[in-house]
Amino acid sequence: MRGCNIIIVLLLCLLFCGSLVYGEGFTVARVKYNGGGDWYSNPSSLGNLLEYISQNTNIVCQKEPAVVEAGSKEIYNYPYLYLNGHGRVFFSEAEAQNLREYLLAGGFLHCDDNYGMDKYIRSELKKVFPREELVEIPFNHPIYSCHFRFPNGPPKIHEHDGLPAQGLGVIKDGRLMVYYTYQSDLGDGWEDLEVHNDPPEKRVAALKMGTNIVVYSMTN
Repeated sequence: MRGCNIIIVLLLCLLFCGSLVYGEGFTVARVKYNGGGDWYSNPSSLGNLLEYISQNTNIVCQKEPAVVEAGSKEIYNYPYLYLNGHGRVFFSEAEAQNLREYLLAGGFLHCDDNYGMDKYIRSELKKVFPREELVEIPFNHPIYSCHFRFPNGPPKIHEHDGLPAQGLGVIKDGRLMVYYTYQSDLGDGWEDLEVHNDPPEKRVAALKMGTNIVVYSMTN
């Protein structure tokens, strides 16, 4: 498998206290946050992504994602956290500190704007890392080539404002800890076909990009 050493994957998962349990496999943890936004949106998306990863990499995945609260120590059980929605996101100071400590310890957070979350998530990420800037990730970054190739950055699944898809991130000491997909709608592309009736090539592109994000998060 290009760009992924399964031994490293296993060791990193074990490091996170149970995200890979014998007989169970890797899973994604969806972040439940306060503020009124629909943290539960795209309900079929993560299960489909896990299935695609199992079929197209050497990573053995569970069938369903977990759900963790932003302020819970349970986030340490998972090397990959996923946060999405259409509306307001709010982190208390304790939740921001919990996320910061998790990320500095080697965790990874993927924020995926489902259209409408952008104006909230930027300020909340500032609570997590007050001194770090959210920057655009260059197209030659390993996240775009660690398994599948995306020479132009993240794919654009839905149009909305007609703006190009962007992959933004928070980098500290050379490590990408937070990856934010904006104007891309990856989660919509991961959903069951009948939800949005996206063309097959759009869904595959979304699933491939999701696979890259997971592979990158587990090997860096």
